[in-house]
Amino acid sequence: MKEIGVGVLKQLWVQVLLAMLAGIALGHWWPKLGADMKPLGDAFIALIRMLIAPVIFCTVVHGVAAMNDMRRVGRVALKALIYFEVITTLALVLALVAVNVLRPGAGMHVAAHSLDAQAVSQYTAKAHAQGVAQFLLEIIPTTFVDAFAHTEVLPVLFVSVLFAAGLAACGERGRPVQELIDSVREVFFRLVGIVMWVAPLGAFGSMAFTVGRFGTDSLVALARLILTLYGVSAVFVIVVFGAVSWWCGISLWRLMGYIREEIVIVAATTSTETVLPQLMRKLRVLGCEDTVVGLVVPTGYSFNLDGTCLYLATVVVFLAQATDTTLGLSDQLIILGVLLLTSKGAAGVAGAAFVVLAATLGSVGSIPVASIALVLGIHRLLAEALTFVNLVGNSLATIVVARWEGALEQDVLQRQIGRHALPALKETK
Repeated sequence: MKEIGVGVLKQLWVQVLLAMLAGIALGHWWPKLGADMKPLGDAFIALIRMLIAPVIFCTVVHGVAAMNDMRRVGRVALKALIYFEVITTLALVLALVAVNVLRPGAGMHVAAHSLDAQAVSQYTAKAHAQGVAQFLLEIIPTTFVDAFAHTEVLPVLFVSVLFAAGLAACGERGRPVQELIDSVREVFFRLVGIVMWVAPLGAFGSMAFTVGRFGTDSLVALARLILTLYGVSAVFVIVVFGAVSWWCGISLWRLMGYIREEIVIVAATTSTETVLPQLMRKLRVLGCEDTVVGLVVPTGYSFNLDGTCLYLATVVVFLAQATDTTLGLSDQLIILGVLLLTSKGAAGVAGAAFVVLAATLGSVGSIPVASIALVLGIHRLLAEALTFVNLVGNSLATIVVARWEGALEQDVLQRQIGRHALPALKETK
């Protein structure tokens, strides 16, 4: 029994969970000290972001160059984008229906002139700087190397596909370069494994800061919004993701069990970027082809933000209700159209969901932009739900596109997370 207990404690997800509980306790009982723990969470996120660009580059180049068929690369990308658009639209529609039925902001009667616009000025400034055209232009880096100097995923994906196309065109002369990149890729995945073992420290710091900085007062005041978003997220995961999982012949529960470490880390850090390299490796182990993983996961981090869409639609209508702004059916259809664009328009920006929220309110015009100050204090708590949905959604999207493309080892997938799979989950190192 003792050996079993020690074995459980050695699992990373258990260590992260315990660290989160310790962080919550510290933030609750010693809030000032808890708030000072923020650098621990920031340092862990910075370590992972440092490795994201080379991992994506090596994975995409390895998969695309080995394929030797750029038409197939385009086909995979097109299928992924079609799937992303369908699922994110469903997320927006579900959230709009739910927030109109539950009306979490009704009765608050917040006057626009009483809101602190200065508190959200950094987000509104970023929102003004973003737009669809600007977003598309920023996918192209200033130089090839510049793509690796920032945290945005899409420029790295762009130069990776270009480089892979050039490498594939070289034929046999490019083989030594391809072998070198394969070796470098393994090195970076080993580095990711090393960095992941400091995840408990990052989780501890993030949770201690959140509880110490914001406390529980804002929870009580905005409990209806929090419960609404969490409820809508749960329904979306169970109904929509459950249906997609059934179509793929897998168990959604087993899939979430397979990525449990990533789920716990994302919950602690409220950032899906912290698990991107690890998630790509795990999906390869599930039997998804390298090319599909390399294209779908990074692209999904910008275009398949199901949780972010749930958050945006819920919060936009909540703010309208809270400020007594009347929104008719036509107004909400306009908001739906705006969100379909803005939810992709600020991908990769720090605090992206908040920036997109400000951009959406600015585009709609009828809801005071300063009203986002109402949810500033609970944004990290709301982010717990949206990042979880984003993570599961991108994992499932990769499996769907791989199955659709015939690039999935079905026997491997069924052994790991099939609906009737019996063996314990195992992972190839």
